[in-house]
Amino acid sequence: MPITRKEALKNMAGIAALSVTGLPELSAKTSSPVAGRINHSVCRWCFNDIPLEEFCEKVVDMGIKSIELLTEDDWPVIKKYGLICAMGTYEGVSLTEGFNDPTQHARLHKAYERLITKAADAGLPNIIVFSGNTNGLTDGEGLENCAIGLEPMVKLAEKAGVTICMELFNTKVDHPGYQCDSSDWACALVDKIGSERFKLLYDIYHMQIMEGDIIATMRKRKDYFAHYHTAGVPGRHEIGATQELNYRAIMMAIADMGFTGYVAQEFIPTEKDKLGALQKAIEICTV
Repeated sequence: MPITRKEALKNMAGIAALSVTGLPELSAKTSSPVAGRINHSVCRWCFNDIPLEEFCEKVVDMGIKSIELLTEDDWPVIKKYGLICAMGTYEGVSLTEGFNDPTQHARLHKAYERLITKAADAGLPNIIVFSGNTNGLTDGEGLENCAIGLEPMVKLAEKAGVTICMELFNTKVDHPGYQCDSSDWACALVDKIGSERFKLLYDIYHMQIMEGDIIATMRKRKDYFAHYHTAGVPGRHEIGATQELNYRAIMMAIADMGFTGYVAQEFIPTEKDKLGALQKAIEICTV
């Protein structure tokens, strides 16, 4: 028999009263996440004011396995604490002058030949690259130039066992003019290069601003993404309740896809207790 809205509310009140008496709340138990399926990393530049060795001690206690976007001089430091650098870079890397500009290829090849070799020797899984700004290039021209410039570096990476990852940025707020600002363009570049050693760094903050539809995109294109970055939208700050993304749901989706790479916190802390903010972010993202 159908029941009225009043009767339904009465029944719900009765159920709530039962839970208060100490009976188990089954819904809470069945929905609780399984811990330990995300490999946590953190981007060093967001916490540069904390001395590196002190930072290492603190992040190890949080269950973080990697501090990234470090240059080779810092790799031995974090290794002392059992940490790795999940995404390596080099001193003087440029976000705006990248592989879409043929006049930069000679310079970039010299830098990345060294970085790939050093990263392989140190056991780093990934290194970062950037498309650069368009400066009048069409999407097609930029794609072709990147493919040509990256081809010899990818061949070297294949031999070294290192994955080259191009990061996606937003061009609406933070990086106007950057070429690799859509998953369509980035995935087309991966397809054109056609190597398991060239993948994408999918920055969730940047792509929420550009495209949204984060979880659906990750599921559809999971084979293209080797690494993830986080930050709150809007503002690029803490990933808690003051921003629009549900990072717990996003991490559940990443884990459920069987992702075995790293997810790095890349938010700019606004709280006075920066390490406390990082701890909260790791707790949100531990599923």
